[in-house]
Amino acid sequence: MVHLLSTQNSIFHQFMSELRDVEIQKDGMRFRRNLERIGELFAFEISKTMEYVATQTTTPLGVAKTKQLKEQPVLACILRAAIPMHQGMLNVFDKAENAFISAHRKHHKNNSFDIAVESVSSADLNDKTLIICDPMLASGSSVVSVYKELLAKGQPKHVHLVHILASNEGVNYVKAHFPSTNYTLWIGAIDEELTAHAYIVPGLGDAGDLAFGNKL
Repeated sequence: MVHLLSTQNSIFHQFMSELRDVEIQKDGMRFRRNLERIGELFAFEISKTMEYVATQTTTPLGVAKTKQLKEQPVLACILRAAIPMHQGMLNVFDKAENAFISAHRKHHKNNSFDIAVESVSSADLNDKTLIICDPMLASGSSVVSVYKELLAKGQPKHVHLVHILASNEGVNYVKAHFPSTNYTLWIGAIDEELTAHAYIVPGLGDAGDLAFGNKL
């Protein structure tokens, strides 16, 4: 199942416009905050799909019937671009467990690349709801590779893949290669073009560099 936030009118469109804006991008703090705010929006939408249990809460004047999440998800962050998104989701799922994955593109001379996953730090994933966030879904190979590495930490019962911006090619790659049928794809917006270097056009540039500065 694919959920596309841009099909509905919401404040998401303003945040997305600012992320793309080459002038607003000069303010790194603003860029990070917009990633964080969109992470909060995604977390709210995902929360609607989760299970809740009836509880009672004591107020100063009595007892109210309330609901609580039946169980907490595990929030997985692909370093480094996803850090602000992860914080936004953690602002909503504030009792969640967490996972952190270091991964990067290893480029070759013929413009091809492999995904190098260097380290994985994660809570137990067995029978958990796993939410993997990464701002960009370009070729799709990163999130597929990361999930395969995470399986060493257990088998989740459901996976939510969360991306602010995707290419059609990336979406199709995930549908064809994701090693689990029990997943949901959450996307902010989809752009048509993917360059030979696997950059989304018109896109927004390199989210990690814009958030944290250029890397060597």
